[in-house]
Amino acid sequence: MLTAKQHELLRYIQVKLEETGISPSFEEMKEALDLKSKSGVHRLISALEERGFIRRLPNRARALEVLRQPENVSPASARSAPANDLIGRAPPPASRPEPANDVIEIPLHGRIAAGVPIEALEGQATLPVPAALLGAGEHYALEVSGDSMIEAGIFDGDFALVKRTDVARDGDIVVALVRNEEATLKYLRRENGMIRLDPANGAYDPQIYPAHEVQVQGKLAGLLRRYH
Repeated sequence: MLTAKQHELLRYIQVKLEETGISPSFEEMKEALDLKSKSGVHRLISALEERGFIRRLPNRARALEVLRQPENVSPASARSAPANDLIGRAPPPASRPEPANDVIEIPLHGRIAAGVPIEALEGQATLPVPAALLGAGEHYALEVSGDSMIEAGIFDGDFALVKRTDVARDGDIVVALVRNEEATLKYLRRENGMIRLDPANGAYDPQIYPAHEVQVQGKLAGLLRRYH
């Protein structure tokens, strides 16, 4: 089952594709569904993608394909209705310039080594991120503190873009919450029933903990760097 907003967005994308042959932008979808931010659109898109209703076309910043409609809605009926009937308001004017790249806002939770569990920082700030950098799922950002991952190309002051998950494979770069006290960005390894968090800097030693003391809170999905 889809939520009302997921259903509404799916129908809107279908109609726009039929009318123009081009996926609507995140800004158009935000306005069409009367959402407050593009991050809400991103969450709806990710949910539809995970459930197999749409897919993102590779190597294109804004390209969506509708794979199927909910069982109680036929594609023909969705195509036959004008976009403004489906969403209760007129679409943005055709003369509006199309954005070259969609940008969404994701939560910015603070500095990765601040010693505070990630959840305690929820809602403090957001970071605008090109949608093309993110795949399916829920994401957040952390500002990197320190030089323990420089050999992986991750430097102090970078913004780590993290996919929220509690599952990771050996060799993944993860956000690990240690003893429910300190969040750190490291390579994850499992070794003899223990968790080893490996830095990417020869000046630092691996950190080894009992498995129950380490909680994976996300996997690295990308980086943003600002040059001054």
